[in-house]
Amino acid sequence: MAAALKPNAPEIRKAAQEFVSYLNKAVTPFHATQEVKDRLMQAGFTELPESGNWDIKPSSKYFVTKNRSAILAFAVGGAYKPGNGFSIVVGHTDSPCLRVKPISHQKADKFLQVGVSTYGGGIWRTWFDRDLSVAGLVIVKGEKGLEHKLIDVKKPVLFIPNLAIHLETDRATFKPNTEAELRPILETFAAAEINGKAKEEPKGEYDPRNIVSNHHPQFIGLIAKEAGCQVEDIVDLDLYLYDTNKAAIVGLEDEFISGARLDNQVGTYTAISGLLESLTGEAFNSDPQIRMAACFDNEEVGSDSAMGASSSFTEFVLRRLSAGGSPTAFEESIGRSMLISADQAHAAHPNYSSKHEENHRPAFHGGVVVKTNVNQRYATTATTHAVLKQVAFEAKVPLQDMIVRNDSPCGSTVGPILATKLGLQTVDVGCPQLAMHSIREFADTSSIYQATTLYSTFYERLNTILSNIK
Repeated sequence: MAAALKPNAPEIRKAAQEFVSYLNKAVTPFHATQEVKDRLMQAGFTELPESGNWDIKPSSKYFVTKNRSAILAFAVGGAYKPGNGFSIVVGHTDSPCLRVKPISHQKADKFLQVGVSTYGGGIWRTWFDRDLSVAGLVIVKGEKGLEHKLIDVKKPVLFIPNLAIHLETDRATFKPNTEAELRPILETFAAAEINGKAKEEPKGEYDPRNIVSNHHPQFIGLIAKEAGCQVEDIVDLDLYLYDTNKAAIVGLEDEFISGARLDNQVGTYTAISGLLESLTGEAFNSDPQIRMAACFDNEEVGSDSAMGASSSFTEFVLRRLSAGGSPTAFEESIGRSMLISADQAHAAHPNYSSKHEENHRPAFHGGVVVKTNVNQRYATTATTHAVLKQVAFEAKVPLQDMIVRNDSPCGSTVGPILATKLGLQTVDVGCPQLAMHSIREFADTSSIYQATTLYSTFYERLNTILSNIK
């Protein structure tokens, strides 16, 4: 039983180890989506083109991507008919980070630097004194047109050293100016001169595709090498910085997970894992529902993008899956559906006890956290909470409750966005963690197993539970 398992139980340790292996590869939303895609294809899912015709069949499994940074996977139950419901668990692939500016060359005091933009609400002081690398998407000129290249330098090549305390006038606080003081060092002038410069931008007719002059030759040369192309072939970049210090299972009893991007690779990983786990039994072949796991990009900046939860992409997919039924099949399906928004949740911090509401203090190993906010920052209702409690009872997975204090600001998730746009009954949940939005976050090993089990049971049992509500 999941509720009775100890933090170091074999099932929990195995699930946590597999997640950490995934996390260390999912260094950007592009890499996370690729890792998810690889898992789905190994499980027999078929990729669908967004712009092509879909021939959807019962007892079959599919996925579709958007911008290579968001993915929707769905398994069509053997008894599905248009107008039947959807069982949906959603997460997001992005995390607060630093991203390379379109024109990145900067320099000062005989150092070459790379200009970066702050993405999301990161704790930027934690990015100092780290060994940073760069990864992301490179678009290049190919023989037959534009090609996409996924790259990961892996080696530490960028650094943001702290100012020595002897030179700091305010030693009690540290709030860096994110434009002037958050500029990674790439190389010294001396090293650049010793190693020589990359090929200069060719002269001649203006070509807007050529971005060589936008970046230091050493930097664009590194990216070209990773992409397997010439610097002149690079048309555009979407690059992310990340800490090369790998995530790990840590602690005296190996009960913690320490690493970057737990918010929200935990949600993405467990949503997909729950979907895959739910398909191993025979019940799927008689399920009248479609089981879906969706992982969106850009949640950390409001979800307002084509690949974000606020776009019409989800509705378009659901409507296509409802095609062939009555003219109102899609609308009929909404009343037979439910969505779990799987993001992370704040565990009670032992050093900041006063920051948490006295009766709502999620703990490590205490179970999946249900997040409630009467001002609709979370989409949980009494009905959706009750349904999840029934799922948790059948799954033997413990639940915890969280609300924020009345005198504290409250974050939000894709839950209220999708509930509003689609009219879907929604419950907001998450796994407990500390140091949210730091470059190094902290969670428990139990959460991966508990969340996966909860979501797997949700997929298997939702139709029956909803059908029995009077």
